[in-house]
Amino acid sequence: MSPVTLGFHGAAGTVTGSRYLLTVRGRQVLVDCGLFQGLKQLRLRNRARFPAPPSDIEAVVLTHAHLDHSGYLPVLVRDGFRGAVFATEPTFALCSILLPDSGYLQEEEAERANRLGYSRHTPSLPLYTRADAIASLDSFGTVPFHRPHEAGPVTFTFRQAGHILGAASALVSVEGLAILFSGDVGRPMDPLLYPPEPVPEADYLVVESTYGERTHPRLPPADELAEVIRRTAGRGGVVVIPAFAVGRAQSLLYHVHALRQAGEIPDVPVFLDSPMAADATDLMSQYSQYHRLDREQCAAVFGSARITNSPEESKAIDRRSGPMIIISASGMATGGRVLFHIRRFADDPRNTIVLVGHQAAGTRGSALQQGARELKMHGVRVSVHAEVVSLHGLSAHADADELMAWLGTAPRPPRKVFVTHGEPSAADALRFRIQDELGWPALVPEHGQVVDL
Repeated sequence: MSPVTLGFHGAAGTVTGSRYLLTVRGRQVLVDCGLFQGLKQLRLRNRARFPAPPSDIEAVVLTHAHLDHSGYLPVLVRDGFRGAVFATEPTFALCSILLPDSGYLQEEEAERANRLGYSRHTPSLPLYTRADAIASLDSFGTVPFHRPHEAGPVTFTFRQAGHILGAASALVSVEGLAILFSGDVGRPMDPLLYPPEPVPEADYLVVESTYGERTHPRLPPADELAEVIRRTAGRGGVVVIPAFAVGRAQSLLYHVHALRQAGEIPDVPVFLDSPMAADATDLMSQYSQYHRLDREQCAAVFGSARITNSPEESKAIDRRSGPMIIISASGMATGGRVLFHIRRFADDPRNTIVLVGHQAAGTRGSALQQGARELKMHGVRVSVHAEVVSLHGLSAHADADELMAWLGTAPRPPRKVFVTHGEPSAADALRFRIQDELGWPALVPEHGQVVDL
């Protein structure tokens, strides 16, 4: 048996729940520690016993802050993990916002389910609490890009991945082997973020495949967005945009600001209704050295929206009529304030719900994308007569061609590529292209599979 094994305990056969367990002569390091989201059978994995005792794991190497990569950390720490969680400084800052908010939302949903009686469990309990999440932040240590750092039995180096503020690929060195974990790969021409760095020399690659079978539209995404806004405003409607609080919300504000400045859209009110997105937007200004905008540009772009913080301000938006634009979390309509805006505006055909980025199977965003005319939320059924538009050009993920171009920057072929973090058809499509076009051995691992390196 090899002294090094790699276990795929998340993001295998699905686009969520990234968890990769490296075992080195009995010592264990986890790369990413994400939540499963979407389909119920996936979410149930969050409640299952972790495949290794958390107390036995020496360290976690975290590629970025999105919950499908970081959101299980409060459970890991609560259940006995006593090692360090290594992340870039912006990733830690974002996790300080995202993780407590995730715990709060889970508590809020459990309380609402118990009060209204729509849970099958009595009582309904959150996976973890806000207090659990805050406690997990004490485990973090920050590591700069490009500086090798020890994590238990391995040494790792963070490299720029694009995607969101602070996102990294992790190059892990162990027992004479080099393993690159891509994290989520950003886009080469993102207007806010720097492009992902070229693939370094590595023996093994673990690469995401969110858009492994698709390419994004080649039209500028702002053009598509402008047309939707003009069309909806012209009929007096409301544009509701479920957006990830970290990354997509800031990108949308950038495009809306630029379109207004150019006179491409009417000067309608724009609301950023997500305290977490507002905090993440502040961090974009604080960490301007990590992206393309300086602080003055950040102030202009992000100051163009009306930011609502309190629940009362959020409810006041729903008492308004259009035209207006509401950007609110969560990005797949799985929770958060955007659900109340969808409930309020989904029934009116003058309005538009705009989906940006990937919508995982089993989420309300995916249901809308597939043409659902009814959604269930907060225990009630909501009719959907609003126009529903998907804008894939605003995605933060590299598409299939961009992933292949990025892989093609590798200075030499790896021994094997593991294709993860994609729906089965997307992962297999990218696997085939890697084998066919690059001639590299590639495998789509199964959930729970452990391979010798």
